[in-house]
Amino acid sequence: MRIGLLRAIDRFVDLGGLQEHLRPYYSETERPSIDPELMIRMLIIGYRMGIRSERRLCEEMHLTFAYRWFCRLGLAGAVLDHSSSVVGANL
Repeated sequence: MRIGLLRAIDRFVDLGGLQEHLRPYYSETERPSIDPELMIRMLIIGYRMGIRSERRLCEEMHLTFAYRWFCRLGLAGAVLDHSSSVVGANL
């Protein structure tokens, strides 16, 4: 069920140019910014699947392959830490 729903959503979500569009707002001297596409995709999962906790969302990202696929992480991709993932998003 999860993968079917995420595939349907993925057909309509095109965030490929988002990082390039936002690049002027990132600092060149500070630590690297969080990928905005990953953050938005994680928020979509959280809202759609009813995951209200950032900590729980990050745990689910580790455990659920459908979520990793939707976020373009694959099996080896690093999942964000709950403290830096979607701070201020009010899940």
